[in-house]
Amino acid sequence: MESVGVLMPVPMSPYLEQELERRFNLLKLWTAPEKAEFLKAHSGAVRAVIGNAGNGADVGLIEALPELEIIASFSVGIDKVDLEKCREKGIRVTNTPDVLTDDVADLAIGLALGVLRRLCEADGYVRSGGWKNGDYKLTTKFTGKTVGIIGLGRIGKAVAKRVEAFSCPIAYYSRTEKPDLKYKYYPSVVELASNCDILVVVCPLTQETRHIINREVIDTLGPKGILINIGRGPHVDESELVSALLEGRLGGAGLDVYENEPDVPEQLFQLENVVLLPHVGSDTVETDTAMADLVIGNLEAHFLNKPLLTPVV
Repeated sequence: MESVGVLMPVPMSPYLEQELERRFNLLKLWTAPEKAEFLKAHSGAVRAVIGNAGNGADVGLIEALPELEIIASFSVGIDKVDLEKCREKGIRVTNTPDVLTDDVADLAIGLALGVLRRLCEADGYVRSGGWKNGDYKLTTKFTGKTVGIIGLGRIGKAVAKRVEAFSCPIAYYSRTEKPDLKYKYYPSVVELASNCDILVVVCPLTQETRHIINREVIDTLGPKGILINIGRGPHVDESELVSALLEGRLGGAGLDVYENEPDVPEQLFQLENVVLLPHVGSDTVETDTAMADLVIGNLEAHFLNKPLLTPVV
């Protein structure tokens, strides 16, 4: 398979790059001074594209690669891949579910604790010498808070499992009620927000879930409510979120994702009730390796005419 052209649009994982280079003809688009010319020159050789949470394959890229057979995403989310065009052209699509579930769920808990207990600011208080002038202020407990989860798939269920350890009542919203679960179901996000203290967003990004967190939801969650977003940035109307935080209409937020990554609203930088992370939900050494191995496994299965390990299309 050394002659099979595999296009990687942006740098992702050094381990993934290494393993792709060992097995395929890896073409690194980001290294080309003129990307359009690079694509034109290699259009007949590229049979696979590697996507991730921020870069996938839109109509333009797909149309520019007439020999493209498969898009293997180094992420669970595939909202950056034009699935309709892939179905139309018979292009296979895979992602990396399950292997990152624990890390993302762990991070949701970390964000909640970080916001409620002001961990980042308290750390700065010690480092700056502030503790010598007096004890740090009182914060808010996590245990016992009602947690609402938007999207109760693999990661949502993993978040719920962890939240149970904090003796937190759990409620959720999803497209349909899941009768096998013991958690309280609400048929709308607004109803969920009105009945929880912490709202966790972890659903897939679709046209229906874009800005699922709008002004009405934010105002319903209220000045004591906490929003945690470990899904995708466009799940939240970011301008409304910023306004609510600045005006005190929302109690706090823990964010790992943003609408226009890597751009983050600078108004959030000085707010002590906000924890900001650079989209690192699955970024551990262990999960990076597992995700890369799954990408490689899907590519090898495809080019050996074997069943894909995690097919989407």
